[in-house]
Amino acid sequence: MPDKSRDDRLAAAFVELSDTLVRDFDVIGFLHTLTEHCVGLLEVRAAGVLLATPQGQLVDAAASDNHTRRLEMDSIEWDEGPCRDCYHSGVQVPDVPLDTEAARARWPWFAPRALEMGFTSVVAAPLRLHEQVIGALNLFRDQSGPLDASQLRLGQALADTATIGILQQRAVAEQMNITAQLQAALDSRIIVEQAKGSLSQRRRVSVEEAFVLMRIHARDHQVRLTDIARQILDGTADASLLDRGH
Repeated sequence: MPDKSRDDRLAAAFVELSDTLVRDFDVIGFLHTLTEHCVGLLEVRAAGVLLATPQGQLVDAAASDNHTRRLEMDSIEWDEGPCRDCYHSGVQVPDVPLDTEAARARWPWFAPRALEMGFTSVVAAPLRLHEQVIGALNLFRDQSGPLDASQLRLGQALADTATIGILQQRAVAEQMNITAQLQAALDSRIIVEQAKGSLSQRRRVSVEEAFVLMRIHARDHQVRLTDIARQILDGTADASLLDRGH
């Protein structure tokens, strides 16, 4: 019997990833939504996204948790890893077991660090439409055995939908300079990171818990994540978000 609940979540995920034609599109929040859907719908423990600048430089954009984001940032510094390979080749990096000599030879820094974090294998899917590749999606597993073929197809479909959404939004706002748009997204990410730390200290919770509180508050009040971050930093956010007692 079909799992209606999962079917509903699948439908909701694709609708949300397609709905980018809004005036205040927030690419960082959008890509965090992509990683959340990947973890919720696929048999993976974590997900991360790297975006490319128009000059081809990869930058970390989103991850499902802070540890994975740190690994993604390190992979950029090391200039190695599945996301890098996927972006430059434009094709999917299939499920790669991380405890093999081949993985260590391919990614001498990335593979051991990912293993230390409890990951057993990794898949990378390109954010690609036709010949245009704008980044890559990493999917991390902590279970034995490769990711099922149907799961791989679903992961790629989520990445494809997100790519179409981003490019669609860019096309509608074509008067904007793409470089400036990406820089604004990166600036927003810095503000969000600062706000996470500030709220974490104020609420006496972990940085990840603080980020969850921010996202829930942004969704409930239909406010952009970056606007919530600015409110936290300047002290104008709702007491329900800032105060531990609420």
